[in-house]
Amino acid sequence: MRKEMFAQEVNVLRDTFRRLLRRHANANLIKLIEKTHPADLAQLFRHLTEAEQGMLFQLMKPSKETAEFLDELDESILIELLEGEEPGRIADIIREDSSNIQASILSVLPEDLSKAVIELLKADEQEEVEEILAYPKDSAGGLMDTEIFTLPETTLARDAIAALQDHAHAGMVFYLYVADMENRLVGVISLRDLVVTPPDTKLSEFMVKNVQAVYPETDQEEVARIVARYNYLAVPVVDLEGHLLGIVNVDEVVDVIREEATEDFLRMAGVGKDREILLKSPWENAKSRLPWLFASWLGGVAAMVIIGRFESLLAGVVALAAFIPVVIGMGGNIGTQSSTIIVRGIATGRVVFGNAAKILWKEVRVGLILGLVYGLALGVVAHFSFEDSPPMLGAVVGLSVAVSMLIAATIGTFVPLFLKRLNIDPAIATGPFVTTSIDILGVLFYFFIASSLISTR
Repeated sequence: MRKEMFAQEVNVLRDTFRRLLRRHANANLIKLIEKTHPADLAQLFRHLTEAEQGMLFQLMKPSKETAEFLDELDESILIELLEGEEPGRIADIIREDSSNIQASILSVLPEDLSKAVIELLKADEQEEVEEILAYPKDSAGGLMDTEIFTLPETTLARDAIAALQDHAHAGMVFYLYVADMENRLVGVISLRDLVVTPPDTKLSEFMVKNVQAVYPETDQEEVARIVARYNYLAVPVVDLEGHLLGIVNVDEVVDVIREEATEDFLRMAGVGKDREILLKSPWENAKSRLPWLFASWLGGVAAMVIIGRFESLLAGVVALAAFIPVVIGMGGNIGTQSSTIIVRGIATGRVVFGNAAKILWKEVRVGLILGLVYGLALGVVAHFSFEDSPPMLGAVVGLSVAVSMLIAATIGTFVPLFLKRLNIDPAIATGPFVTTSIDILGVLFYFFIASSLISTR
């Protein structure tokens, strides 16, 4: 119900903007833009033409809300809007927001345009933005907010509260970070603990000393796992000496989780990892999916060759051809199930190398159980459906399905674990690579079993 309501609201908002654009009612458009949440505006832009997007963007004033709107936009739309803009206007807009959002916007622009915008920022802003841009985009350093502050561990609780009130510009303040005499992170205090503690208490007396921090080079997926495991609202980012460089807020982590999950689903479907594939042109869309489908094409050719080698067997027992799709389909399905379970388990931290052997053995047994159940059922169907065929047809079909599903569950479990061991994203295992290999082996074992149990002489 909520999805239907939201879709309806977007359509109403889109129609309202279009009606005002046709009337050139700029004053009304500006008021409507100011009343619309930046995230909703970014959603709306997906449903507008490029011309409409450009006209609306020209009416947006430099503000923190406009910078947030740009940060919420799909990357392809953001590039389209800003590539033709003057560096001065871009600088005026992003100047209103935090350094991590500035870096997020600039990171997708052409290098010459990005440099021109950075040169127009203040010296301290330039330094912060360039520091963030120096880190990989998918790392803690690329996500962190540098607008933070620390307090000495000897500070009293009442003085800490006053300091927080004087630093309202520090962005999202979920925790108070405490530093020692050498400005190294030594503790963290939640705002709740700060306000309920007696005013004359030193921070060192009630701070949490076991701080879960990450380095700037830490992958964003690891940051997301830490936030999920410990239910943090922010994670501090420190250098090798323990000095606080910034924090990764939970709102950034939510975006990371969504992006990583989207990439995994796309890879498991065998369409690459471009999260904005729906916004691409037909040619760009096809080009990104072309190499992934090549594996399926090769698998089909290999299966064709295998089937061709057993032409005489098929000619003698035509009924064998009827069960090829079932053998391949059942194996492919259980292989995809196993791969998906393992990939998701790795992503959530439930599957690690310590329990990999146990999980592999468990999935092998699952494949065996399901293979025997469906193999027996299909064998009975084969036996009674083709009474004029050889008496061993049912046994061939049933055994082939059981073997195919057993092999598929094993491969679907082993390959993601093996790729993870090699530090390769295991999500690609659930795409055409695993399903294609399962199809080839399924056909091969099917005809091997058939040739062993059925005589065509």
